[in-house]
Amino acid sequence: MIPLKRSPTHPGEILLEEFLIPIGITQVKLSQQLQIPIQRINTLIHGKRGISAETALLLARKFGTTPEFWMNLQSAYDLFHAKIKLKKPLKILLSALKD
Repeated sequence: MIPLKRSPTHPGEILLEEFLIPIGITQVKLSQQLQIPIQRINTLIHGKRGISAETALLLARKFGTTPEFWMNLQSAYDLFHAKIKLKKPLKILLSALKD
């Protein structure tokens, strides 16, 4: 379910808090195991990058989830922020029309 009042948790935070920390794996080790650059993992965890389809497939394989799990997390996050972004110009336009 998509939260209505707060932003959904970024998939990178889920990766860190629900997967890496509990099993004691570092970002470096994960990047080595997935054979991807450490920057890709690090920017994902810090919310500066989203989950790509390729990353979703790699994470699903590694953690026994589905790629859809990761893509759904990203989709919920993106949709929430897109809605907020679209509301702001609409509010400005409506207030201009009232004047």
